[in-house]
Amino acid sequence: MISKTKPITILMADDDEDDRLLAAEALEESRLNNPLYFVNDGEELMDYLCRRGSYADPQTSPRPGLILLDLNMPKKDGREALQEIKANPKLRRIPVVILTTSNADIDIYRSYDLGANTYITKPVTFEALVEVIKALGEYWLTLVALPPETCCEDT
Repeated sequence: MISKTKPITILMADDDEDDRLLAAEALEESRLNNPLYFVNDGEELMDYLCRRGSYADPQTSPRPGLILLDLNMPKKDGREALQEIKANPKLRRIPVVILTTSNADIDIYRSYDLGANTYITKPVTFEALVEVIKALGEYWLTLVALPPETCCEDT
């Protein structure tokens, strides 16, 4: 059995500053003590995950145990980033939750086809976002067994 000695790091990829701020507030309101890091687009996400450039230091850019991914971002969108993550043996075990404004069937199908673990349409109200974050926390950070951050990174 995998023991959780420290909180799972959450990495959120979203280009909307307001959405990032609301997610951080919702995490705090949900009483989850998980560290939350942000990147602005798919290119930054891949730089973070592959420890390139300003994300090279694992102390300031720890490996996430959960990724919250917006689909519609500049430079490299969430679909492209998701495809890269799930094709990379060093990254594919990290659960990816799509958290986006799109509720289009094609986005839902494609996200799951690319390997998304969960698809959630962003709620409209802050209260609803808090409930979503609580549910995500209960499921992903409490109930399920996630692979440890230090295990098998090179396989």
